[in-house]
Amino acid sequence: MTDFLSRIIEHKESEVAAAKRLVPETALRSEAESRGPSRRFFDRISKPGPAGMNVIAEIKRASPSKGKIRDDVDPARYARMYEQGGAAAISVLTDCRFFCGSPSDLIAARSASSLPVLRKDFVIGPYQVYESAAMEADCMLLIVRALSPSMLTDLISLGRELGMAALVEVRDKEEFDAALRAGARIIGVNNRDLRTFKTDIETTIALAGRNADGRVMVSESGIGGREDIEQLLRAGVSNFLIGESVMRAEDPVGALRALHGAKDG
Repeated sequence: MTDFLSRIIEHKESEVAAAKRLVPETALRSEAESRGPSRRFFDRISKPGPAGMNVIAEIKRASPSKGKIRDDVDPARYARMYEQGGAAAISVLTDCRFFCGSPSDLIAARSASSLPVLRKDFVIGPYQVYESAAMEADCMLLIVRALSPSMLTDLISLGRELGMAALVEVRDKEEFDAALRAGARIIGVNNRDLRTFKTDIETTIALAGRNADGRVMVSESGIGGREDIEQLLRAGVSNFLIGESVMRAEDPVGALRALHGAKDG
């Protein structure tokens, strides 16, 4: 099967079914509704930071296209380094099967930092929204291509009720417009085609002019260095979700500062 997203969603359906047998949705909902205070993810990225931009730095152990990215990943340590390096927020991959992540990675990262945290996973229904809130995520990823229009609208609304923002991921203008219709306030443009895992930052540039007032655009994936960021800044985009380049860096703090334009790295 060459369509990676379809493979992942198929597995996620069986994974969620198994989770429901262990923890019923009613019990999980109760836990989600008693979560602690949420950190304001939208507010944190709604305006450019001191360097004229915001980085959402990602904790990512592996990917289907690249395999293992790093073996020695301590999520709490990375969260502290990301905050020290000037990140505006943190993204944590919690998918186990394809990305070697786990909910415990998110919990550890959030506990070690004051930054808002995005749960990066493949959400297909309300159960995972409750799950995200129960682990005290401040934002969750929703992929337009993985959800029906009505489900996307419902999940955005449910997340809001539980104190979570939603980063709604799109790939083209049709998906962008679907995100707007569903009420998305944060729209992530994935430069990686989840059918092939190829990346191209021109994907974001092509959609940059479509952004509407009161909404925030985030460029995701394939951002390798300051040159890519400058190109996207010129297109009017000031929020960047960056994972692999900072995860591979020997000095993540220095790497983040360099992405922000610091001359000394």
